[in-house]
Amino acid sequence: MALEDAKTQVDQAFTRESLRGLSFENAFGGATSFLRRRYTKDLTGVDVAVTGIPFDQAVTHRPGARFGPRAVREASTLQAFDAPYGWGYDPLSVMDVVDYGDMAFDYAAVRDVPARIEAHLGAILDAGAAPVTLGGDHFITLPILRAVAARRGPVALIQFDAHSDTWADDDPDRIDHGTFLYKAIREGLVNPAAAVSVGIRTDNPDTIGVMILDAPSVHRDGVEATLARIRDAVGDRPCYLTFDIDALDPAFAPGTGTPVWGGLASWQAAALLRGLAGVDLIGGDVVEVSPPYDTTGATAIAGAHVAMELIALLGWNRR
Repeated sequence: MALEDAKTQVDQAFTRESLRGLSFENAFGGATSFLRRRYTKDLTGVDVAVTGIPFDQAVTHRPGARFGPRAVREASTLQAFDAPYGWGYDPLSVMDVVDYGDMAFDYAAVRDVPARIEAHLGAILDAGAAPVTLGGDHFITLPILRAVAARRGPVALIQFDAHSDTWADDDPDRIDHGTFLYKAIREGLVNPAAAVSVGIRTDNPDTIGVMILDAPSVHRDGVEATLARIRDAVGDRPCYLTFDIDALDPAFAPGTGTPVWGGLASWQAAALLRGLAGVDLIGGDVVEVSPPYDTTGATAIAGAHVAMELIALLGWNRR
């Protein structure tokens, strides 16, 4: 069946009739929506909306993450043929998943971007869809959390990252990818008692109450012990998951703005994400994929897998 479909399928981003099911279009051709989902702004009945925020003007070092959504979509075509390995079910067959496209904004009106992100994600949430966002730099998570908290109240948070992103910043006008979690907690968007950061390996003593499971602890204690601590932290609360691709060691994800050695291996990240099945996930993002430094495409591939795992997590409780 797959072979026969491959002979006839093309541009499933525009031609697919159903919002469900795998796609067997040739990976090397066609319009590159995420996982060959239909591009649409119609969210009627949609369970998950994948969207891109190509913004990288908040970085402290190397830019380029504005190209992340495009690269992750292209890399995702390699996964469109099969259910994600290890889950035991196909989320694309039990949920209506679409590609909502990228957010439009004026790149020169940087001060307007946070409100635009909040409104963009708010429209997805108001339609009843769970958002999976492709960044962009990590600043975008702050306005996303504003949109989420406005509708759900303070949420639990799971952060995969090399950096805590809790550097003190009390200037509401600053747009900085290293302070999103500090501001989210100060604004009451995230419950710090139910927040956990995994993979940290840069020094910042002020964690403002967030549980830190640094990379050395993951390597030392293992996946199962790490999962137990994450679950203890978030409990059964509504939870948002943000995955900075620099949580992975540069050997696995070199294409990012602020790489740090000693990070997670891709197998560890995969096992941790799959081990979170059953958490009350309400949305997530993968950020900081920077294609100009991704000479082999490995970072975009990792980002596409993370986004697929987020979809699988969102579908787990809906099977």
